[in-house]
Amino acid sequence: MSDVAATGGPGRARDPATRNRRRYAAERRFRLYGLLSVAVAVAALLALLGSMVARGWSALHQTYVTLEVTVDAETVAPAGRSDAKTLADADYTALVRGALYGLFPEVRARGDRRALAALLSQGAADGLRARVIDNPALIGRTLKIAVLASDEVDQIVKGRAGAGKLNERQHGWLEKLKASGHIGKRLNVPFFTHGDSREPELAGIRGAMMGSFLTMLVTLALSFPLGVATAVYLEEFAPKNRWTDLIEVNINNLAAVPSIIFGLLGLAVFLNFFGLPRSAPLVGGIVLALMTLPTIIIAARAALLAVPGSIRQAALGVGASPMQVVTHHVLPLAFPGILTGTIIGAARALGETAPLLMIGMVAFIVDVPQGLTDPATVLPVQIYLWSDSPERAFVERTAAATLVLLAFLIVMNFLAVILRKKFERRW
Repeated sequence: MSDVAATGGPGRARDPATRNRRRYAAERRFRLYGLLSVAVAVAALLALLGSMVARGWSALHQTYVTLEVTVDAETVAPAGRSDAKTLADADYTALVRGALYGLFPEVRARGDRRALAALLSQGAADGLRARVIDNPALIGRTLKIAVLASDEVDQIVKGRAGAGKLNERQHGWLEKLKASGHIGKRLNVPFFTHGDSREPELAGIRGAMMGSFLTMLVTLALSFPLGVATAVYLEEFAPKNRWTDLIEVNINNLAAVPSIIFGLLGLAVFLNFFGLPRSAPLVGGIVLALMTLPTIIIAARAALLAVPGSIRQAALGVGASPMQVVTHHVLPLAFPGILTGTIIGAARALGETAPLLMIGMVAFIVDVPQGLTDPATVLPVQIYLWSDSPERAFVERTAAATLVLLAFLIVMNFLAVILRKKFERRW
C-alpha cells in the first residue's frame, strides 16, 4: 500500500526522472503548437497584406498621354473675353482632342476619330482648364501637357492584357503612341485629390476621407465626454444598488450588440422621427457615437479602477472634496488608459460600414463634403461601392483604398500603444 502511494498510484512510472521527462516533453510540444499557431497566423496576415499591396500598388500610378496643345484664343476667349466664367466654360476637350488628332493625320473618318478620342479620359482636359484659368497669359501659346488616358488604356499599359475594351485599331494607335514616347506613367494625384466618379481614372478618395474625418469628429465630440462622465459617475459617485447594477449590465450588453442594430436605430429615430438629413456626417457621427459609447465607458471604468484607493484616501485626508479628489487626482492618473480605450473605440468606428449603410451613406457622392450636413460617404463605404463596380480599374482602387484605411487604423492603434507606454504608471 505504501509503495503504491509513494509512486503515485498504479499505472504510473515509478522513476521520478521518467515523469519529469514526460512533463518536459509535453511542455515542449505545447510551446511548439503555440509557435506553430503564431506562424500560421502571421503567414495568413502576410498573405492578405501581400495580396492587397499587389493589387493596390498599381493604383498609385496612372497612365498619361503627353500632347502639345495649342490654346486657341477663339476657342478659349472668344471676342477677347477672358473673364473667369468664359475661361471655365470654354471647350478645352476640343483642344486636347485636336492635339491627339494631329498625331494621326491619316485618321479622318468621324467614327475613327471618336475611337481615337476614346483613348483619352473624359476628364483629360481638366488640367488644361485649371492652368488657363490660373494663368490667362497662356492663351495663344502651345503647351506640352500630360493628360489622363482612359482606364482601358491604363490597364493595358500596366500589363493587364484583356482587361481593356479596345479594338484592334485602337491597340495599333496605342502602340504608336508608346513607340513615339507619348505614353507614360505618373503618380496618381487625382486618387488623393478627387471625389468619387463613374470613370475609374477620375475616381478618388478625398470625398470619402473628408466624410470619415467629419463623421469621426462628431463621434468623438459626443462619445468621449459622455463616456468619461458616465464612467466617473458609476465608478466614483453612484451608490451600489440594483439600479446601478442594471445600468452596468446593460452597458456591457450594448458593447456586444451587432453594429447594424445601431444603424437601424439611427434610421428609425434620427432620420424618420427627427428628420435629420440622410447620408450626412452628422447622423453618421451620432450613430457611431452610440456604438462607441459602451466601449469608452468600459475602458474608462477600468482605468479609474486601476488607480489605487490610497490616492483617494490621501486626498480626502488633506481636506479635498470628493469632486476635487476625482478631478485633481484620480482622473489625471486614469487619463492615459481612458485615452487609449477611446482611440481603440474610434478605430473600430472608423472601420464600420453596416450602420452607415442603414442611414444612407452608401449613396454615390461626387462632391467633397464641406460641412456636417452635406451628403457624404466614408472610406469603408467607398471601398464597398468600388468593390461592386464591374470595371477592372476599380479593383486596384478598391485595394488601394483598403490600404489607406488599414494605414489609418494601424496609426491609431500604434498611437494608443505609444500613449499607454508613455503615460502608464504601475502601482
